[in-house]
Amino acid sequence: MNETIFTKQSGQKQLNVTREFNGPLELVWKTWTDSDLLDKWWAPKPWKTETKFIDFSEGGYWLYSMNGPEGEQHWARADYKEIAIKEFFKAQDSFCDEEGNKNSEMPEMFWHVNFSKTESGTKVEVDISFSSEADMERIIETGFKEGFTAAHENLDELLKELSS
Repeated sequence: MNETIFTKQSGQKQLNVTREFNGPLELVWKTWTDSDLLDKWWAPKPWKTETKFIDFSEGGYWLYSMNGPEGEQHWARADYKEIAIKEFFKAQDSFCDEEGNKNSEMPEMFWHVNFSKTESGTKVEVDISFSSEADMERIIETGFKEGFTAAHENLDELLKELSS
């Protein structure tokens, strides 16, 4: 079983998340960039992700909601800043409303997601930068580590399903 590793770099206001997945680079890349596949793993169970809009290109964005079992709905968007196909993408991630208007009361995150082949699959390294240490702590307090780890476990299951 692969493990999601979190490293907090306080002085740099950065959270590093690393995980190796059992799947070829092309497939792992697709699971991070195709809305049909993202919707199957991004939210920790029993929550579900639902894409309202995606344009995976530089200058494009992904607008989605995470829907809870009791009707809760949390909206977010990722604005794609730079993309190198099957290598990395950079995005500005923020909480928002259903129309994609950013929620200024919640911290923004700047994601740099790197993909690399390994002997047994694909390593994904996510460097998440924040404007301040307080913003980083606030996101961690929302259960980010537990939620992202659970989502990665969902992705493991999806990759197994797609590979069989």
